[in-house]
Amino acid sequence: MTRPHPARVAEDAWNRARGAALTRRGWLPRVVPYTGYGGPEVVRVLARAVLAPPERSRTGRPADHLDQRRGWRNFVTAEAAGTEVTITVGQVRHVVRTDRSGFLDVRLPNPGLEPGWRQVTLAVTGSDPVVAPLLVVDAEETFGIVSDIDDTVIRTFLPRPLIAAYTTFVLPEQARRPVPGMAGLYEGLLREHPGAPTVYVSTGAWNTAGALSRFLARHGFPAGPLLLTDWGPTNTGWFRSGQEHKRACLRSLAEDFPRIGWLLVGDDGQHDPSLYAEFARARPERVRAIAIRQLSAGEHVLAHGIPLTQYGEDGVDAGARAVPQVRAPDGDGLGRALDDLGLT
Repeated sequence: MTRPHPARVAEDAWNRARGAALTRRGWLPRVVPYTGYGGPEVVRVLARAVLAPPERSRTGRPADHLDQRRGWRNFVTAEAAGTEVTITVGQVRHVVRTDRSGFLDVRLPNPGLEPGWRQVTLAVTGSDPVVAPLLVVDAEETFGIVSDIDDTVIRTFLPRPLIAAYTTFVLPEQARRPVPGMAGLYEGLLREHPGAPTVYVSTGAWNTAGALSRFLARHGFPAGPLLLTDWGPTNTGWFRSGQEHKRACLRSLAEDFPRIGWLLVGDDGQHDPSLYAEFARARPERVRAIAIRQLSAGEHVLAHGIPLTQYGEDGVDAGARAVPQVRAPDGDGLGRALDDLGLT
C-alpha cells in the first residue's frame, strides 16, 4: 500500500499534537532501555523514548512501589517520535532516531564486546544517560531457548478480552502467578548449556516490558531479551498481527545466530504449535525440539470457549513430525519429556 491506513494517520496526528503540547509544558524525552542481544559481529539494541516531566527525566530518581503499581499505569505514556538518541557500544558512539512510536530497534557493529552480559549506554538531550543490558552470545554456541510468555511462563488465560484486560491493566504485578515448574525447567537446561541465550517472544505490548522483567526475575526465570510488540495501527490495519510478529522474531533469531538450534517453548492456547511447526518445516536444522505446555480443560474454555485443542487427537502438527515434539501440563512434565530426548 502506498497510503497508510486511516487509523495510523489519526494516531500519528494525535501523537504529534500531544507531544507538542507536552513539550510546551516543559516535558523532556527520556529513554526506557530494554534488554538487547548480539554476537561477535553485530549487536541489537532495543529501547523507547517517551516524554516525561522535567523532575522525572532524571533516571537517578528511584521509582516508587514498582512492584505494587497497577498494570494500567504502564500504558499511560507519551511517545517521543523522531528523537535523536546517542548509543555508546564499547567506546563507539552511534546517533540514531526513534521511529513514529518512539522505539529504537537497531543493529550496530560489535566493537569487541566479549560473550556474556554487557551494557550499552543511551542518551538524549535533557535527560541522564541510561544503561541497557546486552547479552552477547558466543559464536560457537549451538543451543538456545525461545519462550512464549502468556500461559507458558505466566498464567494469564489469554486471549479472552475481559480476563486479559483484568490481568494486564488491573492486577498488581505481585498477584500474577507463574506456570509451575517452568523456571526450574529453564534453569536445568541452562546448567547443561551455560552460555545459551533465553529469548522471550510475546505478542504483549512493550509497555509491559518492565513488569515482565521483574516478574521473571522474582520467580527465578533466566534473564534474557524480551521481543514484544507495539500495540496499535499499522500501514495496513487497526492492529498488528501477533502471529506475524512471532514469525518475524523466529526468522530474525535464525539469521542473527546461524549456529544455534532452538528449543521452542509455547502453549496450546493460541497459535504456538502451528507457528513453531511452520518454522520447523522451513528450517528444521534450526530447531532442536518443540515443547508445548498443555492448558487444562478450564484454561481452554477460558481461552477458546471449548475444552479441546485444534491439533488433532495427539495434539501434534503432522507437518513437523521430523522435529522432536513434547507436550505436558507443566514444566516438570516437559522436563521429563525433554530428558528422554537428551536435552536436559
